[in-house]
Amino acid sequence: MSRSFAGPRQAAGAVASLLATLLMCALSLTFAPSASANTTICDKTGSMAVSGGKYIVQNNEWGDSIPQCIDVSDDGFKVTTGWHNVGTSGAPAAYPSIYAGCHYGNCSSGNGLPLQVSSFANPQSSVDFSTADGQWDAAYDLWFDTNPYPAGQNNGAEIMIWANHSGPPSPAGSKVGTVWLEGANWDVWTGRFGDNGSIGWNVVSYVRQQPTNAISVSIKDFTTDSIARGYMSPAWYMTSVQFGFEPWVGGPGLAVNSFSYTSNGSGGGGGGGGGGTPGTIVGQGSGRCLDLKDWSAADGTAVQLWDCGTGWNQKWTPANGALTNPQSGKCLDVSGGSTANGTRVQLWSCNGTGAQKWQTNGNGTITNPQSGKCLDAGGSANGALLQIWDCNGSGTQANQVWTLK
Repeated sequence: MSRSFAGPRQAAGAVASLLATLLMCALSLTFAPSASANTTICDKTGSMAVSGGKYIVQNNEWGDSIPQCIDVSDDGFKVTTGWHNVGTSGAPAAYPSIYAGCHYGNCSSGNGLPLQVSSFANPQSSVDFSTADGQWDAAYDLWFDTNPYPAGQNNGAEIMIWANHSGPPSPAGSKVGTVWLEGANWDVWTGRFGDNGSIGWNVVSYVRQQPTNAISVSIKDFTTDSIARGYMSPAWYMTSVQFGFEPWVGGPGLAVNSFSYTSNGSGGGGGGGGGGTPGTIVGQGSGRCLDLKDWSAADGTAVQLWDCGTGWNQKWTPANGALTNPQSGKCLDVSGGSTANGTRVQLWSCNGTGAQKWQTNGNGTITNPQSGKCLDAGGSANGALLQIWDCNGSGTQANQVWTLK
């Protein structure tokens, strides 16, 4: 569970009181067996294992008294009831979420957590989610401790990664600057909770300046930045990777459509580090491949759909957050670095800019973090040009879903 606030850092007494409340809620977690399709949780602290036990979904209503219910799917959930209105000057009403790892002794399995920060290879997570009316944040909550299996509250650090938010709420602590990570600009907030006789921990929050409803994160990028700021130690252990919503006002309609986590960067989506194997990128709606028009390797060559073949002009290699054509050595690029709908996608000499960063997501979309938009086919016939366009906020659409083969 997370603790975000709409205004300046609260007084020590208020923080201590909030911490006590959170500890009581967390220690009363209701453990439950694996979920079946469309299971509903209404218990405030109820939770269910999903995806064969790899993840756990939790209702986690700790800051309000009205009934909140969530419908649970195999790798996500949807808030169905519980319109909160707790105001935005204090703590949020809840943090309904899905997570990998252990949270107050409630542990998922088969995902390599806990994991010592100094032993990170390339842990990654991807999420696709839907938003609704109200005032809320949609955020990762990463927890770290000096011990691999803490019984209760973590004593190291909490990193929050806000992918999107609505209304005035802002993170706990104070804004200390901005940073460029994962092809996007982030506002950075820092603070500290607890102490004064209680367990204390650091909080570092990253708020994305280009909001998105689909994101893949290379966690090491954020821990490295937190270490440089003095809020994280390489000796600590990451105990859980969570994603959910903190509603102050509203709640129903907020949903995680898909979630994944991997400890080594394989199978959890793109967005950072390492090289890959050349392959084709096939559109779900067309069954056709991303193709370099007229077999050209010149800067500015249009990228189009064409019947899949074996030619070099349809080969792409994911590496370091980019998609590279091996024959030309050039990158898939958003023309002019524009963030506007309809901007064409082209081949261009690799330069490491945000125009050439792409994230493959668990729902099959490929997003450009700089714009927050999806790789989109302007049609389904041979010759249809590729562009960026707003991702479908209510789910996926076939011209924005891709398979890397």
